[in-house]
Amino acid sequence: MSPDDLLYTKEHEWVRITADAGIVGITDHAQKELGEVVYIELPKVGDKFKAGQTFGNVESVKAVSELFTPVSGEVIEINEDVGNAPETVNEDPYGKGWLIKIRLLDSSETTDLMSNEEYDEYTAEE
Repeated sequence: MSPDDLLYTKEHEWVRITADAGIVGITDHAQKELGEVVYIELPKVGDKFKAGQTFGNVESVKAVSELFTPVSGEVIEINEDVGNAPETVNEDPYGKGWLIKIRLLDSSETTDLMSNEEYDEYTAEE
């Protein structure tokens, strides 16, 4: 089961909304599909993205996958730890394996995202 305090995309990213910011990562489902993560390319602080836009890449022993922003915003922090230890995404995708924090530009965009129940149903159908 996916954590219920997060919102999810069909591309398997999650966002945890806190006041006017969002913490973004990839789901447990995504990290399992990818296998061992060996490299993560993240944006710079200050970069701005629209919802659905590519903000980086995650490379595993199986493939390279693009990362998409669940909501529009400006990057206010990146998780340097995953750059130095990308396997953290496999070990703790909803905790220490977060990727970026963004300042939300339009909080109404969260209505387009899935709840944990909807996401679990979505991944069960895949």
